[in-house]
Amino acid sequence: MAARASWKGHLKVGDLACAVGLYTAVSSSDRVSFNIINRRTGHRVERQFVDSETGKPVERGDQVKGYQLENGDYIVIEGDEIAEIMPESDKVLNIKAFIAYDDIDKLYFDRPYYLAPVDEHDEEALLLIARGMRDGKVAALAEAVLFRRNRTLLIRPHDDYIVATMLNFDYEVRSADTVFNDIPDIKFDKEMIALAGHIIGTKQGSFEPSKYEDRYEAALVELVKAKIEGRAPPKKKPAPERKVVDLMEALRQSAKMGGNAPVKKVVAKKKAPARSDSRSKKAS
Repeated sequence: MAARASWKGHLKVGDLACAVGLYTAVSSSDRVSFNIINRRTGHRVERQFVDSETGKPVERGDQVKGYQLENGDYIVIEGDEIAEIMPESDKVLNIKAFIAYDDIDKLYFDRPYYLAPVDEHDEEALLLIARGMRDGKVAALAEAVLFRRNRTLLIRPHDDYIVATMLNFDYEVRSADTVFNDIPDIKFDKEMIALAGHIIGTKQGSFEPSKYEDRYEAALVELVKAKIEGRAPPKKKPAPERKVVDLMEALRQSAKMGGNAPVKKVVAKKKAPARSDSRSKKAS
């Protein structure tokens, strides 16, 4: 079955335009999905909105959006009020600028789409834009109204096709300072850094998506299959007991398992005289 475009419009750069479609590049439709059912009757359970105070069901016509104020009250926002401020789509994916691909922080990446011509007459124009980006080693920043909102996308050639990645807005990306501000500046000695570097060197590889399995999804499939066949579901293997070890010792053991230990020996510095405070005791 041919893929169905999530959006159709025109890609435009200057006076050059071509009809294109956005096709979802990532999908969860192949995952195992469940319905909620009534254990007693076996019937499917339907969701129902109820009033949080009275507990009574609320009819669809009485359901409206509300913005909660600090005092707990709500401002009602009607559907037609939201419709009035929605941007009108002109079905144009307008390229605003060409930038170096590495200039975009991948933290802003949201959802990828394949960008393809919807008509054979537009193949030449789209491939010309893609070839120009590939030769210039650049990507394109484009804007459009997609799914009733203004969106920014990064368009780039990838192998023999074109990918348009929807970008998060700046306000949607949390500052790293909210997580890392309290982490102290830790100083490591040369031996620890050398051991860590050796371990990394022995574990170098390449990213091959087909080699990474969704073990939870595989376990769900096996569980459903066992239920259908009327046999006992597979039992989960107990996790090996983990021992708390010293960081330096863990590095040394990991280096041994990863291959030969570093040939170059590192001369350890003499220990500083013991101090009475708890920090010096921990370090020594």
